[in-house]
Amino acid sequence: MSEVHAALLIAAEAHLARRAWSAVRMGEVAASAGVSRQTLYNEFGSKEGLARALARQAADGYLAGIERTLARPAADPRERLRAAADWTVAAARPGTLLRSLLTGCWGDPLPAPRPARTTATAPAQRRAELPLPGPGDLLAAARDRAVAVLNESAPPRTDPRELARECECVLRLALSRIVAPPVAGGAGVGRRRVTGPSPRAGGR
Repeated sequence: MSEVHAALLIAAEAHLARRAWSAVRMGEVAASAGVSRQTLYNEFGSKEGLARALARQAADGYLAGIERTLARPAADPRERLRAAADWTVAAARPGTLLRSLLTGCWGDPLPAPRPARTTATAPAQRRAELPLPGPGDLLAAARDRAVAVLNESAPPRTDPRELARECECVLRLALSRIVAPPVAGGAGVGRRRVTGPSPRAGGR
């Protein structure tokens, strides 16, 4: 990602944090990033392209966060997977793009970005027109990242299919709490709450 591309995404996020997406103006985003309006269009093609790029950045950040959380040392792989579930719930708080990506419910803070209607010629614009992952795609990608990290410390005879099933189960439990949060005083995603099956990455 170029410095200009990154600066434009930072500027767009800052404007989106202060007002509705419909009120965000491309010229204002460009000015905040210190570039011309034409440069902004060269990078993203359109306001929809910018919206898709913001959402894709949120998806990439989520997957990177899953990897970081699972990579933290812990005596029990169950603790690492539970930490990833906790982190998922915290990161997908109301009003975030990640929540929209994981649930498919758009509108706050961004309407669902529409598919690209034109064929871009510039590399940056082609990247901006790539389709967004759906909730199932993002969950599957998170599961695969979890399996890859936990498998590094798995016993030699660990069944990768069983490990994948267990990782997906815990992540889906986290997603259920995002979609239907518990009432006040109810059980949350944390210790002794959402455990799911025990990953066999370190034995029982």
